[in-house]
Amino acid sequence: MSDTNIDNRQSESSIKQKTARTIKWNTIDRFSSQVLYAVTGVVLANVLSKEDFGLVGAILVFQAFATLFVDSGFGAALLQKKSPTDKDYSTVFWFNLIVSIVVYALLWVSAPFIADIFQGDQRLIPLSRVMFLCFVINGLAIVQTNRLMKAMNVKMIALSNLVGLTISGAVGIWMALTGWGPWALVWQSIILASVKTIWLWSIGRWVPRYGFHMDSMRQIYRVGLGVFSSSFLNTVFLNIYSFIIGAYYNLAALGNYTQADKWSKMGSASISQILTASFVPLLSQYQDDGEKYRALIGKINRFTSFILFPFMCWLIVMAEPVFHLMFGTKWDTAIPLFQILLLRGIFTVLTSLYNNYILSLGHARSLVVVEFVKDALTLIAIVSTIAMQSVEALVWGQMIAGAATYLFILWLASRNTGYSKRRFLIDMAPYALLTILTMIAMWSLSLVITNDILLLLSQLTVGAIVYYAVLRVTGSTILMEAQSYITSHFRKK
Repeated sequence: MSDTNIDNRQSESSIKQKTARTIKWNTIDRFSSQVLYAVTGVVLANVLSKEDFGLVGAILVFQAFATLFVDSGFGAALLQKKSPTDKDYSTVFWFNLIVSIVVYALLWVSAPFIADIFQGDQRLIPLSRVMFLCFVINGLAIVQTNRLMKAMNVKMIALSNLVGLTISGAVGIWMALTGWGPWALVWQSIILASVKTIWLWSIGRWVPRYGFHMDSMRQIYRVGLGVFSSSFLNTVFLNIYSFIIGAYYNLAALGNYTQADKWSKMGSASISQILTASFVPLLSQYQDDGEKYRALIGKINRFTSFILFPFMCWLIVMAEPVFHLMFGTKWDTAIPLFQILLLRGIFTVLTSLYNNYILSLGHARSLVVVEFVKDALTLIAIVSTIAMQSVEALVWGQMIAGAATYLFILWLASRNTGYSKRRFLIDMAPYALLTILTMIAMWSLSLVITNDILLLLSQLTVGAIVYYAVLRVTGSTILMEAQSYITSHFRKK
């Protein structure tokens, strides 16, 4: 065997190890984050009113756009670039800082107009002016986070989230219990952003150069602009429902939607983030090797389906006992919205995954096309459902638009990667069908068990046993690899 072949095998082994560690820490990050979010969220949801959540939900509509402009797609461009330089990182940092200051000043002045949009509630003026500091603080950590992700060193990112969520959650709960109302949610966000940023700067050991380098800007502009354009349209239509509900219904209805959306996204956003942070750097390394690239796509598809379908679909079945155990009956009106949004979340994750395939090849302009199609479908859904004067109808329209978008990006991803649509669907089919089988078994338990705790435990047990047993019997490669990694990891310990 030649030295070249040995080196290639060693390199591939090293990449696999890095990828495994990255997946591990991303999973730890997402799991611990969601546990802390859940604990904090449950307490706050039981203490604060629906209007409190509605007020902050209204502010988050505008903050989402501010965050988008601060990053402008350049963070994703740096992640996609094979070997970004220190000048590249410095240029993006100074760009982020300047834009964040300008956008914050504009929003500070616009605070009274924001209040007028949402039934003229004057509480929004001071709340928004403080809350908007979040995107300025977070903007300072974009490059630090990006550098760690590029090195596939997400351990420190995970720890920053863990420490930040612990401290901010404790403060938020204390403020809620002592009567601060919506300010508890605002200061929780401010403290979270501050702790994470301080942590990443303290361990990042990187300081930006002085000066703005146009040559670096030109190099990352093409990909960054495509990502920004796509993200801008995506942000518009992700937040349009909150805007419509808050402006044309009431803040209590927006509170219901905000809760349903938040809890549903804890699953879909976590999975998307794990996949992006774990696989985009890896995919970019194989972008010039078509055979290896497509083989990796197949493995990622199967791994995603293995996790995605049972996680999201089981939550749909278990929604009622989960909400009752967390909130009692206070948020029962949000349960149907939560279930529909979970279903939409499946298509959201798959769309995000296929976007990453396209992005890893540097075809950022294709993402803009995806967004135009998605947004057109969303507009059609809104126009078709808004006359029904039902938040639930609006959300069903959102889900259908998401499913139609998935079909489009399936075609586009196949065209860009050379991986056939049939292979995409075959990769998913076994896990989707098996999940449906487990859902039937889990739902049947609700017909005979009325106690929420007993029902939830029974559904989880039955779902997990059936899912594992069938995959074990059929010799699932993904299951075997996951078991092998976990077993070897604990043996090392």
